[in-house]
Amino acid sequence: MQKLKLRWGIESNFQLTIIFIVFAITGSSSAILAELLMNAIGLTKQSMNLWLYWPLRIILIFPAYQVLLVMFGFLFGQFAFFWAFEKKMLRSMKLGFLLPKEKAHH
Repeated sequence: MQKLKLRWGIESNFQLTIIFIVFAITGSSSAILAELLMNAIGLTKQSMNLWLYWPLRIILIFPAYQVLLVMFGFLFGQFAFFWAFEKKMLRSMKLGFLLPKEKAHH
């Protein structure tokens, strides 16, 4: 745990616990949200080929996860950590163009 705290710049076990809780809630919530969205537009396991259903659901989970991660991070008082985490993750996936432009400091 110490290596993870050092890598993420976290000082307390409490903050680390909150961060793990946010990751858990976000993962579960994004999967549920993707299923609800697919059901709302009539795309169910029964109505379509499973080889199309699962990739489509995973594609829906991705943006839901990104938004929910920052939102739950904010609600749990960890916005700065999760915003920095989100920016790093998107840049590493070559999706940095989705982020707002950084303002130059003079």
